[in-house]
Amino acid sequence: MKTVMITGCSSGYGLETARHFHAQGWNVIATMRTLREDILPRSDRLRIVALDVTDPSSIATALETSGPIDVLVNNAGIGVVGAFEATPMSYIRKVFDTNTFGVMAMTQAIVPLFRQQNSGVVINVTSSVTLAAMPLAAAYTASKMAIEGFTGSLAHELAPFNVRVKLVEPGYAPTTRFSQNTELSIEDLIPAAYQSFAEPIFAAFAKPVLTTKETDVAEAVWAAANDLSGQLRFPAGPDAVALAAAS
Repeated sequence: MKTVMITGCSSGYGLETARHFHAQGWNVIATMRTLREDILPRSDRLRIVALDVTDPSSIATALETSGPIDVLVNNAGIGVVGAFEATPMSYIRKVFDTNTFGVMAMTQAIVPLFRQQNSGVVINVTSSVTLAAMPLAAAYTASKMAIEGFTGSLAHELAPFNVRVKLVEPGYAPTTRFSQNTELSIEDLIPAAYQSFAEPIFAAFAKPVLTTKETDVAEAVWAAANDLSGQLRFPAGPDAVALAAAS
């Protein structure tokens, strides 16, 4: 029976991915920064573990107590929507700490384990903004683009050790609380000079032509975990698939 560790399982893609792998009969280690014991079924194949990807000691503790792992899903992330000009550098660093350096830290911690067991899969969840840049999300896009390059390089580096590295690129999901960890108000992030530019963009977000469901992402992660080919990218959701085909 295989085991998957998934970061950022308190809501959204991570939560649905944990449910999906559990339903397929896997052992699941669902990690989250703030524990929520009531969101996943009680099961001897499912553990909820506290983990902050920006804290090296938290990463070490989680891995030390988890036992053998077959797949790591780096899903934890935070977002920010707003004009780059108005986004404080302190918050941009926070976005990179989670979305970029958090992914790298988790991966660096688990690679020795995968290398020693001569098997393993690292799946990094990015975004369809890497396929087509979205306005008013420059910092977020940059943090995810960095992981795209990191993942492509690492896939070559770990291939000799039978460790596969994959990307899942979700589209836009209206149900996802994109900026839920943002302590900044939208009024702060969209100055008056940007109002006329931002209004039609937000209107389009409110009524998108194509959207991604959380189940689309869970299924894409599942496909990536079980893929034995050299495929690197797995767009998730009809909008992401369309963008990937056009790029």
